[in-house]
Amino acid sequence: MPKGAKGPRGPGRQQPGMPNMQQMLQQVQQMQHDMEAAQEQLKHEIVSASAGGGMVTVEVTGELQVKSVTIDPEAVDPQDVEMLADMVMAAVNEALRCAQELAASKLGGATGGLDLGGLGGLGLPGLQP
Repeated sequence: MPKGAKGPRGPGRQQPGMPNMQQMLQQVQQMQHDMEAAQEQLKHEIVSASAGGGMVTVEVTGELQVKSVTIDPEAVDPQDVEMLADMVMAAVNEALRCAQELAASKLGGATGGLDLGGLGGLGLPGLQP
């Protein structure tokens, strides 16, 4: 081969500057495994939020499922049911926000900080498109 000439570039040779596909595949598989483990953990994590000075408390799992709603009997005023509904709604929304933050932190750790961009549409809790 003449001096300065490059060798053959067959399918088994990696070009300089090109990522190692086998290594990338292993990283993606590890990330997928980590995300599955994080999602499994989220099933068992519970966050709570309250409204009305603790008159209404809501617990939500990391999978965004409401587990309990606790209402202080003093919050029940037949003359002002609307206020009770507002407190329940506020507590549920805050608990869901906290659960989404929890999911984002757990899943963000599983991806090693990789920006998932448009993958939020995959139905993963806490990942918004």
